[in-house]
Amino acid sequence: MTSHSITNTHGQDAAHEEHHDSGQTAVFGFWLYLMTDCLLFATVFATYAVLYPNTDGGPSGKDIFDLKFVLVETFALLISSITYGFAMVSGHQNKRGAVQFWLLVTFALGAVFIGMELYEFHHLIVEGHGPSRSAFLSSFFALVGMHGLHVTVGLLWMIATMIEVARCGLNGRSLTRLSCLSLFWHFLDIVWICVFTVVYLMGAL
Repeated sequence: MTSHSITNTHGQDAAHEEHHDSGQTAVFGFWLYLMTDCLLFATVFATYAVLYPNTDGGPSGKDIFDLKFVLVETFALLISSITYGFAMVSGHQNKRGAVQFWLLVTFALGAVFIGMELYEFHHLIVEGHGPSRSAFLSSFFALVGMHGLHVTVGLLWMIATMIEVARCGLNGRSLTRLSCLSLFWHFLDIVWICVFTVVYLMGAL
């Protein structure tokens, strides 16, 4: 092996190690962000727990929640977490077409979730059960709406990721972004399970 080849090999190895380190740093930094988001959701959950009995003579959760409807919405989001997992597996296998397919399926399921949530909000407001009706409804719209806003951000991020993968392929940077989005998407699923349990199941009792 010539000295030029050895130099190139060392240079490629150094570049790979540098990118690997920067990718790990990015994922670690995103974990820190998720911890702050946990605190944010915990605060809103605590606010809801304090305010949900205060209906001001208006409807309570058992009067307005349609559990069958919300269960379909829940399954759409939970299944999207599985399909995103398939996208990550395909990414590590360097299968760009499969990554794009599973991201598209995940996006469609997330869009169904958001569409159903918007329909629920619209229906409640039309029925006179908007956020200004009572403290309970204010906290309900704040908690569920904040989660929906996060999902919307995740969908926009997913579009940007699909565009990047289509243009640049599955390089180290795009895989790191896929990993960060994976953490974000699974985090939102966990939060929604808490929302479904605390807000809808307990509220319908």
